[in-house]
Amino acid sequence: MTKPRLREALDSIPAYKAGKPPAAAEGPSFKLSSNENPYPPLPGVLAKAAAAAGQMNRYPDMGMSALHAALADRLGVPQDQFASGAGSVAVLYHLLQATCAEKDEVVYAWRSFEAYPIAVGVTGATSVQVPLDADARHDLPAMSAAVTDSTKVVIVCSPNNPTGPAVRRQELLDFVESVPSRVVVVLDEAYREFVTDADNLDGLELVRGRDNVVVLRTFSKAYGLAGLRVGYAVGPAAVAEAIRKCALPFGVSQIAQDAAIASLDAEVDLMQRVKELVAERERVTTSLTEQGWSIPAAEGNFVWFPLGDATDEFAAVCGQAGLSVRPFPGEGARVTIGETSANDGLLEVAARWRAEHH
Repeated sequence: MTKPRLREALDSIPAYKAGKPPAAAEGPSFKLSSNENPYPPLPGVLAKAAAAAGQMNRYPDMGMSALHAALADRLGVPQDQFASGAGSVAVLYHLLQATCAEKDEVVYAWRSFEAYPIAVGVTGATSVQVPLDADARHDLPAMSAAVTDSTKVVIVCSPNNPTGPAVRRQELLDFVESVPSRVVVVLDEAYREFVTDADNLDGLELVRGRDNVVVLRTFSKAYGLAGLRVGYAVGPAAVAEAIRKCALPFGVSQIAQDAAIASLDAEVDLMQRVKELVAERERVTTSLTEQGWSIPAAEGNFVWFPLGDATDEFAAVCGQAGLSVRPFPGEGARVTIGETSANDGLLEVAARWRAEHH
């Protein structure tokens, strides 16, 4: 009996692994495995979302015209340069669908966001993974050297998820200039609001005046809308139109659209929360460094423990303490900056681990 014939490309695509919730523990437990914003929705944002839910019998605005108008006003970018989707990762999927097919190549750093090889593989294209340098940073010269005639897209994740460092201004400018103009350069800025490095570059500066640069941003992290799924791309009008052509019709709910607009209106309050999370991140990284850990420059809302073969053991110990973290077996563990009590618990576990293993 014959079976349905599925695409061979699917055989080599890894499964996406979502952050696990904390296991049952005697004391309080915290989910630090998904880089979620620990703060609950602001009352005004929640009210807008609730009002939109009252119209859930209607389709959402497929063109996301009100959201794009609000973004255009906020960022000073024409509306035809926006494309949105169910999180910035969905927008990346659509972009790759618009640009890639079998025998094409996509270059990106590794380790980086684990959705990249999946998104590339679904198109039938080939991933070209360029190792991070010794400081867990993008090796941009090596990435530039990896570009071939088959390269359609290059992805730069800044700050890099899961290791933390952001690319520096001049190295990014040099990199973009080194990439042929026929290649689309995607700058994934999902965590840009948490960056404090003064040498950082606003991705919109790269977009202006260039025909091959696209910036990805999201409302999931700093804006705290991870559960509603809305992200967007800013890029050349022709590329943005191509992304929109590949997007799932009505893929972003009206609840998500209205909550995103309300979040832009509440940006002052939300960015105060970001400042508090950054302060917690700095407290955690300083304490970890004092404990003897070698933590890469953390510019997102998470820290990276380069644990190698001890990663799973460390994650298990964290779990026993009521902390779920995100292990990458054989490489390291990413831990989200959460509530103060959660961060205190992490520091206690990390100190105990150092004492027992060094």
